[in-house]
Amino acid sequence: MPQSFNLPFVLSVAGAFLTSAVVASIYVWPALRVMPRYEALRLLAAFNAFRFFGMNFMVAGFVSAELSPNFAAEVGWGDLIAATLALASIAALSWRWSIAIPVVWAFNVWGTLDLLNAYYMGVTKIQDPGLFGAGIYIPALYVPLLLVSHVLVFMILVRSGSEEETA
Repeated sequence: MPQSFNLPFVLSVAGAFLTSAVVASIYVWPALRVMPRYEALRLLAAFNAFRFFGMNFMVAGFVSAELSPNFAAEVGWGDLIAATLALASIAALSWRWSIAIPVVWAFNVWGTLDLLNAYYMGVTKIQDPGLFGAGIYIPALYVPLLLVSHVLVFMILVRSGSEEETA
């Protein structure tokens, strides 16, 4: 194993993914799939509206001073954009804007790619997850929850349904 491989951290992230997927499939998806489409999407967007937490990677003392400022900025600003798009999705869905579904698609694609990019950057650029300091819970717990929620949004978006389901 490479010296930079941190088995406890990897197992923590893997456990969070597995648990998130199991809980979503047993409890969350059955409830979402019977909800009106706009309501289910709005609920998932609301969960993602808290993505501004990623901005904490740029807060002095929250993470190690040794953490790359470029990594922190890309993660932080990417999350803020995702949170903003999630809030725009909530508004568009709540007010039944004609562009609601395209706004949700934009939010979901951006949010998913942003999280995958952050993981990629973390794996390739950050040798020690301890540099995340207090923010270790974000990639170890919150990101798996968010990625599972993005999968649920994609499932709802591609699900065929009548317009009556969206009202």
